[in-house]
Amino acid sequence: MRAPAKINLHLGVGAPRPDGFHPLTTVYQAVGLYDDLTAADSDTWRIELDAADYIEPTDVPLDGDNIVDRAADLLAAHHGLARLGDVQITKAIPVAGGLAGGSADAAAALVALDRLWAAQTTDEDLLGLAAQLGSDVPFALLGGTALGTGRGELVEPVADPGTWWWVVVPSATGLSTPEVYRHFDRLFPDAPADPPPADVLLAALAAHDPLLLAAALHNDLQAAAFDLRPDLETLIERGESEGALRGMVTGSGPTCVFLCESPDHARSVAGALDDPDHPVILVTNGPVAGAHVVEYV
Repeated sequence: MRAPAKINLHLGVGAPRPDGFHPLTTVYQAVGLYDDLTAADSDTWRIELDAADYIEPTDVPLDGDNIVDRAADLLAAHHGLARLGDVQITKAIPVAGGLAGGSADAAAALVALDRLWAAQTTDEDLLGLAAQLGSDVPFALLGGTALGTGRGELVEPVADPGTWWWVVVPSATGLSTPEVYRHFDRLFPDAPADPPPADVLLAALAAHDPLLLAAALHNDLQAAAFDLRPDLETLIERGESEGALRGMVTGSGPTCVFLCESPDHARSVAGALDDPDHPVILVTNGPVAGAHVVEYV
């Protein structure tokens, strides 16, 4: 199975609910950075990892606390099956960067293990299990471009006729998602209960106009991320000065993404940002498919 990274084109955040979660209105886009997951028959349960050279393997837990372990437990319990399988993760989505790489792995695991175990889980049940694993996991199943509500787990496909080009700049140092949300609450104690809507962003997508999309990009968590990590604001300013239409922290960060007009424009911006402080710079596009089977010939 192959599952994509996500970026948030719009992330509106409301005041925390009684259950502690923040209500969100977000527009997800799946982009062409992928993790692959292979599941094979086995008499035991095992996860192995092969990571890209820009990923530190020790950042991915393999001691039973991986989100793939939890996905397997949920699916097995749902069907009354034993958790058995030999799972290989080939990881290219940067870790702890706001790109939902763990969610991609979980989505790939749900689909792969459902097929391996011949469980024939309904799409509705798969989405329900995905929502239990994390807010971004249902979208990793769906892919494309989608509107997310609730805490992000309620997803609805959005018509997106364009191909959008992005420069993605991960950070060598992660940023805690819970801490970013806590800092958002400190900075905005009077945040409204209902998050800002995504109407302007959705209209820009429908118009397939990169300049309109650049103006519509929105992330309520960006101010908190900048306050915790001022270097991210410096990077955004630099990328825009090098010609990007717009730069933004994706999700809770620290990965920064830059919207560009074309593949050549994206490569030009990526080249201008290349320096020792940012050794990993990726060029990608979206939207792309959610978790899907890949056959190697």
